[in-house]
Amino acid sequence: MFIQNHKFSRRNVLRWAAGVATAVAVPLYVPRSALADPQAKRPGANDRLGVAAIGIGRQGSGVFAAVAGDPRTTAVAICDVWRNRAVEQAAKHKVTEDAIYQDYRRVLDRVDVDAIVTATPEHWRSLICVNAALAGKHLYVEKPITLTIDDGKRMRAAARKTGIKFQCGSMQRSYVENYLGCKFIREGGLGKITEVIAANYESPWYGNLPTEPVPEGLDWDMWCGPTEPVPFHSQLFTPRGNPGWLSFRPYSGGEMTGWGTHGFDQIQCALGMDTTGPVEFMVEGDAQGSKLEPPTYDQPESAERGNRLCSRPRLSWRYADGLVVRLDEQANRGGGIFIGEKGKIEIFRGKITSNPKELAEEYQKAHAEFRLPAHTTDWINCIYSGETPVGEMETGIRTATICHILNIVRYLGRNLQWDPVQEIFVGDDEANGLLARTHRKGFELPA
Repeated sequence: MFIQNHKFSRRNVLRWAAGVATAVAVPLYVPRSALADPQAKRPGANDRLGVAAIGIGRQGSGVFAAVAGDPRTTAVAICDVWRNRAVEQAAKHKVTEDAIYQDYRRVLDRVDVDAIVTATPEHWRSLICVNAALAGKHLYVEKPITLTIDDGKRMRAAARKTGIKFQCGSMQRSYVENYLGCKFIREGGLGKITEVIAANYESPWYGNLPTEPVPEGLDWDMWCGPTEPVPFHSQLFTPRGNPGWLSFRPYSGGEMTGWGTHGFDQIQCALGMDTTGPVEFMVEGDAQGSKLEPPTYDQPESAERGNRLCSRPRLSWRYADGLVVRLDEQANRGGGIFIGEKGKIEIFRGKITSNPKELAEEYQKAHAEFRLPAHTTDWINCIYSGETPVGEMETGIRTATICHILNIVRYLGRNLQWDPVQEIFVGDDEANGLLARTHRKGFELPA
């Protein structure tokens, strides 16, 4: 499988290293497959977790390196539809040739795999996650963790059924600055919040790119997976390029989910809305009734034209308490701007600023000694302890759901009422028809 085109930054590597330093040290490790009860959900203190990767490209390779580098784990399997890439990564992690796969189901069959890191394109998320959860494998899943709203419901049901630990890869939740900024707002540091401003992320469009030869070792039909097969093109295979699969609707929610799950995640967290969501989504200004007509790219070109066309109409949403979140081009793409009775705070990727500036400065000084484990370390810690990860599945589902609804509002061009308990649109059959997508025969989700 393939991954979003983000580098695993030096900053994140350092965060991981710091997290490992705080991890539980144990003197001896035994593979769980050798234990009397290998299906036990929680490992013992001396058990080493067998970990595998499904989707080992740029993002997946970095995250898996952090997980496999934890002293409590052993890399036992690698899966990627491009075998050349899987072989290269297997060599780095000393995974044997007989544990290199192009079909993720072979990984799920292995009793020595306890936990999985997956960073595939979004159209593969639900199938891998649901089946892995039902197989009892703990999951670290890159964001956005869903392609549709229905995906989230199925993931939740499968994970709750088997009790696995499911970490959504929203790493900003493990950044000390972001954590403290959200905590400060939830504790009332700004007083009553009167307005929130988020970035105006772009919806996806369509592609009909010409045919190119399939690279040696690439199972292109498996890459297409649950979607209808299309001809191979290098700029579809690439996450972000000219323009890359992340811009095309069959495979992604566009930058609305690509970047939106960063920013909206911080908004949900800061407002204490992690287990619920908004109740109304609105088309801004006089654009009511203006449906988005996404373009179709028939030749490679940059994402600039598509993003410009698919950033309209402008949108907002409202929570049950009346608070409105407005999308605006001036907001940062990784966090949000919070305006309250006592001032304004902006949260953005390891940084918080405020007006008056003393609000953020004094709070950070008061918590100068506060530390968090790295996001991957937190997940492994929770597999051992049974505690809840900081980016638990529900947070990822709720954030991705907001992104999907905003895309649906753009496609329909009208306001929509949302029931966050039943997770359906209120009184709108057409909108409810967009909660799920049909999977290709042979790639159906389990009932």
